[in-house]
Amino acid sequence: MVDKVLQKPFVFLALNLILGSLLFGIFYRWQTKMITSLPVPKENWLMSQDYRKNTLNSTCLKNNLSHSQSKLNHNVATQIFVENNHKLLYCEVPKVGCSNWKKIILLLTMNLSRKAKEVHHDLVHQTPLIKRLSSYPSDYQDKLLNSYTKVMFTRDPLERLVSAYRDKLLHSEHYYSITVANTIKAMFRENKNSTEKVTFQEFVNFILTQKQDDLDIHWKPMFLLCDSCNIHYDFLGKFETLEEDAELVLRNIGAPEGLHYPNFKKYASEKRTSDDITLEYLRKLSSEQIQKIKQLYQMDFALFDYPYDLKMNHFETYTMNKFFFTQKKIT
Repeated sequence: MVDKVLQKPFVFLALNLILGSLLFGIFYRWQTKMITSLPVPKENWLMSQDYRKNTLNSTCLKNNLSHSQSKLNHNVATQIFVENNHKLLYCEVPKVGCSNWKKIILLLTMNLSRKAKEVHHDLVHQTPLIKRLSSYPSDYQDKLLNSYTKVMFTRDPLERLVSAYRDKLLHSEHYYSITVANTIKAMFRENKNSTEKVTFQEFVNFILTQKQDDLDIHWKPMFLLCDSCNIHYDFLGKFETLEEDAELVLRNIGAPEGLHYPNFKKYASEKRTSDDITLEYLRKLSSEQIQKIKQLYQMDFALFDYPYDLKMNHFETYTMNKFFFTQKKIT
């Protein structure tokens, strides 16, 4: 009798949580779509840039991440591409549209009047025509850093993590799908010869066993890749507003009017990693894994103004709903 009395408010609460989660999700996606689909006036874009830079600088100071250095870290210099014709320095952050940016850099370097989407994807990862900052002497590196336009693009850390897993562990890239995958299987599976693909949970556990500085560039924190607290980037772009930001960067450096950022995806048959797909993968993780991942990327969330708590509201509400329905079945 008591169980039946308690069951009604219990079910009512669970239904309200589900409804609240659905309404929040609909509003969040609608708001994001509206913001990213509208053309951005240059004045608003410049204000957005100021806000991003101020957030970055204040967070760097707050966390004592700014420091004087006589020489640029070699790993950071390796991430920065140089385009001399338009005096551009672009810091590569994998899984943030970097392949398409390298296509643009190649065309600018060679003074070719072709569309970026016409450049073969594999070519930009193999050509010696695109120069890295690390290929220049250290004193000349300083000169370029002080005189060229410096650009960096970021992406929601959790979405970038899921994108890296889907791209590198679920496809047939020899190094990641075999070498890295076998390392992960050896660490977390009894049957080390298993042919099943590495799960997202195993992938996350593997990442959590490593030090930040030793992580692969595809899932290494973005602020470490580009040393964003010590290199003062002129433009801070975001994957979420990539086309608008890229267009304004290209016009500001004096790129040919016909050159635009291409909307190209390597695995065109797959859906691009989105908010919904990210949450789908996060729901496979335990609360402990989620907290550790949050800690690993906490500086990326703070420095680049990504609202972790807003995104994770979906995950936490889902977990609570799951708990309520489990309890209902038990009673």
